[in-house]
Amino acid sequence: MRSTGIRRTLVALGVGALALTACGSDGDAADGKTRITVNCMPPKSAKVDRQFFEEETAAFEKKNPDIDVVPHDAFPCQDPKTFDAKLAGGQMEDVFYTYFTDARHVVDINQAADLTPYVKELKSYSTIQQQLRDIYTVDGKVYGIPRTGYSMGLIYNRELFQKAGLDPDAPPATWDEVRTAAKKIAALGDGVVGYADYSAQNQGGWHFTAELYSQGGDVVSADGKNATVDTPEGRAVLQTLHDMRWKDESMGSKQLLVINDAQQMMGSGKLGMYLAAPDNIPILVKEKGAAYKNIAIAPMPGGKATLVGGDGYMFSKEATPEQIRAGLKWLDHMFLTPGDGFLGDYARAKQNDAPVGLPEPRLFTGAADAKDQQAKQANANVPVENYQSFLDGNQKLEMKIEPPHAQQLYSVLDGVVSAVLTKEDADIDQLLKDASGKIDGILSRS
Repeated sequence: MRSTGIRRTLVALGVGALALTACGSDGDAADGKTRITVNCMPPKSAKVDRQFFEEETAAFEKKNPDIDVVPHDAFPCQDPKTFDAKLAGGQMEDVFYTYFTDARHVVDINQAADLTPYVKELKSYSTIQQQLRDIYTVDGKVYGIPRTGYSMGLIYNRELFQKAGLDPDAPPATWDEVRTAAKKIAALGDGVVGYADYSAQNQGGWHFTAELYSQGGDVVSADGKNATVDTPEGRAVLQTLHDMRWKDESMGSKQLLVINDAQQMMGSGKLGMYLAAPDNIPILVKEKGAAYKNIAIAPMPGGKATLVGGDGYMFSKEATPEQIRAGLKWLDHMFLTPGDGFLGDYARAKQNDAPVGLPEPRLFTGAADAKDQQAKQANANVPVENYQSFLDGNQKLEMKIEPPHAQQLYSVLDGVVSAVLTKEDADIDQLLKDASGKIDGILSRS
């Protein structure tokens, strides 16, 4: 699942409609160039990002006059309603965007090109974090290239912490401390909520998973065959939510929240804490009315693990060797050059009032990481001190990606979380037992 509110809605196309317009290309333009189609071009409504993308694509083509890049404007970059249909119908771009959780699925249905013979030509590949490379490596073969990553943490309002007598430089490190802080913040009154959590549109299941990870638990067994939610860790997650909601009354009366609800509450100064990734911060400031100085992020409470996600690019199984080589060069230029390109030109981002210095998980290692961090620090325009505990704390946490069949599992777990937050007498043991059976059924059919 994406970490922010950037999951924009898109009208779903039927398979028949998809068949009307081919997305891939034959690889050979009339002028002898190698042509590649790529997706995830920012929409026209995102003027600055669109401008950057176009500028970098033009710069790439100037540097590589034998390559013609045809970007496709699509947001969300991947629509779950059409993703499999596009793959099955041969309508996917030559170089296409995927979430980390898609990698195994795309390989399993035989729709991804094997990049192993070509990846040595990707200059940046060896500098990318090994755990991110592993996500796109299946049975020893490379099928994709990571582009960005995120990890979950605890976003909190420094001003409300101070008003509640809490130290904003010492955020909660355990779930008991979260509960105590939430109670004090809610006691401020005037509609202030101490802690908010999602419980609808699969987002409740997503957050349950993150909270379960933080307690040292997991959603499915290591072999992916059985549910592991009906455990002491699973009960601990739900009991904490239940007690905060009903005993402490620190979560407010309005429930069945989704990400936009929490962002609205935080931006208006009415929410103390919620779980999210760092890329929520500019949304809170630019769209919801918050100030950078008041928004901070801490590592996931619990001290065990945090949920990580992200995205990258894979290649159509119909892509020619020339297209694969061209696509890898494009990825290098756009996303994988420290301190430069579409994502890494921090000086340009700063000049255009885009946030620089947010604590995203590091993509690179070694000298490449040092160069990227130096460029970021030199152009930082946000209060980086507000994020230091997140950066320090993440070094001690296990980084765990989302479970297999994540969206199906989240749908099941949504009902569990929503029941706990809307029914004071919810039977936690029975809810977990029922969810475990449903998850086992999903896993058995895979």
